[in-house]
Amino acid sequence: MIDGVLFDFSGTLFRFEPGPGWPSGAADEATRERLVAVLTAPVMATDHLPPDLRHAWTRRDLDPGLHRTVYLGVLGTTGVDLTEEESEGVYTSLTDPRAWNPYPDTEDVLRGLRAAGVPVAVVSNIAWDIRGIFARHGVEDLVDEFVLSYVEGVVKPDPRIFRIACRRLGIAPERALMVGDSPEADGGAASAGAAVTIVEPLPTARRPDALRHSVSALLRSV
Repeated sequence: MIDGVLFDFSGTLFRFEPGPGWPSGAADEATRERLVAVLTAPVMATDHLPPDLRHAWTRRDLDPGLHRTVYLGVLGTTGVDLTEEESEGVYTSLTDPRAWNPYPDTEDVLRGLRAAGVPVAVVSNIAWDIRGIFARHGVEDLVDEFVLSYVEGVVKPDPRIFRIACRRLGIAPERALMVGDSPEADGGAASAGAAVTIVEPLPTARRPDALRHSVSALLRSV
């Protein structure tokens, strides 16, 4: 029996899909997707990074300033020919609510859970406040708790962040379902005792109903 649902943010409920305002060097679809993957990957091989960035990578979602420093450095290793100003623009777009699209079933699933009385928390490794993205799409009020790594001082897969979310929802971890896109990061919820379902972080147009399937066994009404 599940009493509450924890959702990841990026690649699960929303996807970073910046519009045509990116630099000309990142205008083609393949390059755009390459940079999107770099900017949103929950885990990444860091052997190619300088030692200082390698260490900072593990702490990037705890500190907004460090997050910016790390990703500007990482953008310089992608092989995409960007000027310093263009890299700044690409990074800045990451925090722009207009660059994030909800998956087609995000609102329906959140509304269905709310109607069924199932509490919801968003648990995200993130270095800025994402609530503006939810507000822009009219779904902020459908989330009971936002548990964000830079606020809590702990990152997934550490089981503590999932326990924090469950405590704030007033449920036992053993009666929670975690829905995310990363077996490595979101799978850490299993160490806290929660059930885990993984969805693919595909472009929104190619993933119409994965969230609905992830909770269908929990709530046939969703």
